[in-house]
Amino acid sequence: MAQSLTKRFRHWLTFTLANTLIVFFNVISRRLALFIGSWLGLTAWSLLPRDRHRIRRHLTLAWGNRVTERERSRLGRSFFVNSGKNLVDIIRFRRHYHSELKPLIECQGLEHWDEAYRKGRGVIGVTGHIGNFELLAVYLQSLEPYDIAVVGREMYDKRMDRLLVENRQAMGLTNIATTDSPRRFLQWLRDGKAMGVLIDTDSFRVRSMFIPAFGRLSNTPVGQTLIGLKAGSAFVPGACVRLPDDRYRVVFKAAIEYPPTGDSERDVYEITLRCTRALEEIISEYPDQWIWLHNRWHTRP
Repeated sequence: MAQSLTKRFRHWLTFTLANTLIVFFNVISRRLALFIGSWLGLTAWSLLPRDRHRIRRHLTLAWGNRVTERERSRLGRSFFVNSGKNLVDIIRFRRHYHSELKPLIECQGLEHWDEAYRKGRGVIGVTGHIGNFELLAVYLQSLEPYDIAVVGREMYDKRMDRLLVENRQAMGLTNIATTDSPRRFLQWLRDGKAMGVLIDTDSFRVRSMFIPAFGRLSNTPVGQTLIGLKAGSAFVPGACVRLPDDRYRVVFKAAIEYPPTGDSERDVYEITLRCTRALEEIISEYPDQWIWLHNRWHTRP
């Protein structure tokens, strides 16, 4: 009973704080908001030794001695700062996207996305927890003629989940929960629309395969690949990364080229592997933008 009350209070406190931050960050300038977000990130980096250890450890697992201890600390600190700034822009984009954020976004490789979308068989935008992935979906939705859905896991608190979903819907996005029927995903793609999925986390909640990531087998979601193959959709890797001047760069890679062989398991593996490699390329170019906090290799084969 006491634990239940404590949990409810913690959820109430988180929800109240979230609403307070939404109001606060939307009435001040972006410059001041980013300064505060950066400060919050640095403070978190300083106060969370366990997270600092995780980041250094995961960087070592991925790149070994190619990254020095000093560089691992720099990347971890930069990740926290970028996360604080990204959170601020996510909070602000409902009110300030068109007037303030959209003009700050440049795009590389949009032709890859556009070509895949215009084929009319649906597009799976493959991304990960790289940079500002929420802004990536908003940017695409703001361009004609794209119709975008984002796939996400429901949050632990229904009020927080509703807050996040409403924020997405206010920007014209469709939200599809991971628990929704596969038929909904399939129909969305068969209607020629696009959906964004995150494939860079180790989760026991979804169907997965062991795919090499940074040279180590990692438990990788494959549900999106199964559905995409069934719909005949294209797979286009991409990310939205923050630049040093607090502008953004959206990067799209060429659509994954892999003719299905008829061997479902092999096809799913190969396409997911190629998607993973494409995301690795982006992470390697912007190493302080990925969520090194997450243990990509937690589940063992």
